[in-house]
Amino acid sequence: MIYQGSCHCKAVKFEIEAPENIEVEKCNCSICSKSGFLHLILPLSKFKLLKGKEDLTEYTFNTGIAKHTFCKICGIKPFYVPRSNPDGIDINVNCLDVAPESTKIVDFNGQVWEQNASKLAHKSKEA
Repeated sequence: MIYQGSCHCKAVKFEIEAPENIEVEKCNCSICSKSGFLHLILPLSKFKLLKGKEDLTEYTFNTGIAKHTFCKICGIKPFYVPRSNPDGIDINVNCLDVAPESTKIVDFNGQVWEQNASKLAHKSKEA
């Protein structure tokens, strides 16, 4: 199924290909718990930026591998390049314009990221 998504102000718009029924991770790491990001990691081939490349800014911390992208106008992070899969894309399901038919939310312990990251990398290859 094709989903459209955007930041809050709609300056950044994107499209993804994902199943109608999805499983996402709710992470408790420092940045995810503060931003409410619900993770859907996909291969980059299933993502298309439609609008707003010039309105994105990037933030990195810790290892610098994850590339957190935010809208410069409204501050929302609709997607980013995850540390667990730097060749993929991590979509914030909260930024999809239409919700999937069903969404199963699974807790992910990002406070001990290194111990759990292989679960995310493996899952993204299956998408």
